[in-house]
Amino acid sequence: MTESPAPARVQPADARWPKGLPVAFSDPSYLAAVVDLLGAIAYGEMSAFERLAEDAKLAPNLQDKAELAVMASTELSHFQQLRARLTEIGADPFASMQPFVAPFESFHARTAPADWLEGLIKAYVGDGLAADFYREVAMFVDVDTRAIIVESLADTGQAAFVVDRVRSAIAADPRVGGRLALWGRRLMGEALSQAQRVAADRDALSALLAGGVDRPALDLAAIGRLFTRLTENHTARMKALGLAP
Repeated sequence: MTESPAPARVQPADARWPKGLPVAFSDPSYLAAVVDLLGAIAYGEMSAFERLAEDAKLAPNLQDKAELAVMASTELSHFQQLRARLTEIGADPFASMQPFVAPFESFHARTAPADWLEGLIKAYVGDGLAADFYREVAMFVDVDTRAIIVESLADTGQAAFVVDRVRSAIAADPRVGGRLALWGRRLMGEALSQAQRVAADRDALSALLAGGVDRPALDLAAIGRLFTRLTENHTARMKALGLAP
């Protein structure tokens, strides 16, 4: 395990948190894990906003450009909710996101789409798998934080839009399907590796998985089931696109 950067500075619970927040927040280790989790997802949402806005420039027509603009604005709204939660628990949102800038940007550099269709699949398959992983981790945090995370990772309408556009492209030129299937498989591998690196490189997140607020630690069997669920969800997405998983 690599040495983790220091967690974002937060004020002690009894110094600023309103009464009623879960007692778990009085545990510095738990607090650091929540800050890391929210920081990672918040930066992911901000990054998704930037990518979708950039991908909109590649849209083949005005309707598709507008669809991506709406999707981008939704990602920005999710980022704002996560930033507000970080502030609420006494963390600096931007300091909380900073440790995840380099790994996220490295992932995006390795998975830069070559065209419009690859960009759509990355938004649907790659981001979808990452969202599945963070939902799994969110099961180990308090109810209020979990609700915000789940809402921020909800489908923003991109599923139906991406499926329609990709299936239409394959119908127009079946040769496109093989290339996009390979791209989807590559995205899965990169996204899984990225999620594992983020969790392993942050001691607080690793500790969270070793025993949650209201759940026992993940054992090897549970970890196996988790990755089985991730793989099954990926397979379902690929089939929905009309691509071989």
